[in-house]
Amino acid sequence: MIEMKVAGIALDAVSRSPIVLLRDASERRQLPIFIGQDQARAIISALENQVPPRPLTHDLMANLMEEWNMVLERVVIHSLQENTFYAILQVRQGESRKEIDCRPSDAISIALRTKSPIWVMEEVVADASIPVDRDADEAERKAFRDFLATLRPDDFKQRGFTGES
Repeated sequence: MIEMKVAGIALDAVSRSPIVLLRDASERRQLPIFIGQDQARAIISALENQVPPRPLTHDLMANLMEEWNMVLERVVIHSLQENTFYAILQVRQGESRKEIDCRPSDAISIALRTKSPIWVMEEVVADASIPVDRDADEAERKAFRDFLATLRPDDFKQRGFTGES
């Protein structure tokens, strides 16, 4: 799994639909997830630490968890099926742990309110992420190709990799 942070909310250029952008720690991969307008507002309010005059749904959920001594250990976005992302809340109360099915947008909104980490399965990142810094990715690939081009069989013997038991 890869821990990701909310990089922000963007709008799709064609449909004008909101997209929550998750970014990995190296800031090299970004995972766009299409969400609804209400979910975008909820995520933006959490990012901006806005406190509504009365608790909204995600605030209510965070308040309930706190009152019942429940800890959101993490959010896991675990799969992508037919262009739909799936997530769970991993919740602990004392010694009891539960996984609760949740839309990724709601999970992200609750995670932001409870300061809980957001994790994404590697397969989902591989299938749906986009590069943030194509130049850095290409430079890394070129450096690796250059390294491979200079390798000789004797290099392995010098390092003790003889392939013999």
